[in-house]
Amino acid sequence: MHEIEPFYNWRHIYVSEEDERSPFYGRVYSEFEYSQTIYNFYIHPQWDEFGSRTLYLKVILADYEEQYAIIELLGEWNDAIENDIMQLKREVIDKFQEAGIHKFIFIAENVLNYHSGDRDYYEEWYEEMVDENGWAVLLNMPEQTQYDFRKSKLQRIIELVELDNWRTFKPFHLFRKMDEQQMKRLQ
Repeated sequence: MHEIEPFYNWRHIYVSEEDERSPFYGRVYSEFEYSQTIYNFYIHPQWDEFGSRTLYLKVILADYEEQYAIIELLGEWNDAIENDIMQLKREVIDKFQEAGIHKFIFIAENVLNYHSGDRDYYEEWYEEMVDENGWAVLLNMPEQTQYDFRKSKLQRIIELVELDNWRTFKPFHLFRKMDEQQMKRLQ
């Protein structure tokens, strides 16, 4: 796990620790000191901690004009024990929503497990998104993780999307593709 780095090809466009509206503004990272772990496995120091012990993230792009954010996830999404959705909602999503962002693309190819819990935070988030013409997608979640997510019937709130070549897109083009799909689905 320590070799999995957040996607960095858009850092010339956006750096979350330099964005004053980002929840991670001002963070300083080490390239050599590995201190964060998921179940005793060290992870790359560029991942951001937001209150979960099993799920980490990296905001790889936030566009306040177009009102979207692209966030990469790593680890185990555990709502049953850790209440990760509450932490994600309060510490990250709410802050971006206050800044005007209502459309979220979560890169979920490194979310290795999902354990469901209470639906309240998902439903609250869904109501807020609908009020602002927003949406959220989980991009490329592994099949076994999707199974557990679908069992909880959360794909109605956060759409599961497959797009193998997302890294070849420029951020705005990836957003446009997801936005077109979601707006068709929501109509």
